[in-house]
Amino acid sequence: MTLGPVPYLWEGPKWRDFYFRIADAPSIEGVTLGEVVCSKREHFIRPHMDAVIERLQASGKDVAVATLALVTLDRERNLTRQVASSPLPVEANDLSALSLLAGMPHRVGPFVNVYNGATAALLQKKGATRVCLGAELPADSIARITAGAPGLEFELTGFGRLPLAISARCAHARAKGHTKDNCKFICKEDPDGLDVDTLDDQAFLTINGVQTMSRHCQVLLGDLPLLERSGITHFRLSPQDCDMVAVAEVFAGVRDERMAPAEGIERLREIYPGAAFSNGFIHGVPGMNWVAA
Repeated sequence: MTLGPVPYLWEGPKWRDFYFRIADAPSIEGVTLGEVVCSKREHFIRPHMDAVIERLQASGKDVAVATLALVTLDRERNLTRQVASSPLPVEANDLSALSLLAGMPHRVGPFVNVYNGATAALLQKKGATRVCLGAELPADSIARITAGAPGLEFELTGFGRLPLAISARCAHARAKGHTKDNCKFICKEDPDGLDVDTLDDQAFLTINGVQTMSRHCQVLLGDLPLLERSGITHFRLSPQDCDMVAVAEVFAGVRDERMAPAEGIERLREIYPGAAFSNGFIHGVPGMNWVAA
């Protein structure tokens, strides 16, 4: 079980303390760090990165660093080069990062589209050791992809709001009366994203800076056996503004058959109250749907 990067803008001390607590969570074996959404946020976490890495490694975690998902500016190109040169395992979330890492062992993040086994095999040939697949894939497609690249590790996000799109413009800033260049980091007011409703007042999406996310929180707790049969080797939790250590304990309890999935779902509703759960993509139906076990 792994933990992905924090997708939201959290103040530096909150970000640091979150990972310090994760370091003491025995059920989380690997952690991927870094800013993947907006380069303007990177300076919030930079002062704390070394201390967080040291704390996580001291607790025995497998620590990796992730690159940005969208690179458009010189500073973003420089940041991508900096991350790609890290001595830690690097997760590439953009094709420009893949070009920098070609020929070296690296990982591929969920922002790089991998929709067939041939693509996975090509990435493996160029040095990829693990691919985190996009969340919109049904289980039968996942099984075909994993079969097409034997020996490659595969990861899938099983908890958290899902990344759906990313833009050079910032809808989050615009929604609060600002421009991207003068955003005043307004997105930090929404540590779990800003919910968006349709004109008919239906719950629709969540925006997170330049990123569009699902309104629902994907929960694949009852689908762990299906994912294992489909070839998934690593199960990723995406940090939300809730007790992620408790979330990890629930998933570990179900994985190890110490807790029934139905009991785990009820426990998650207590840990993350108010969030609507979904698992439709893995079952080949609309992603916002919930398919009972």
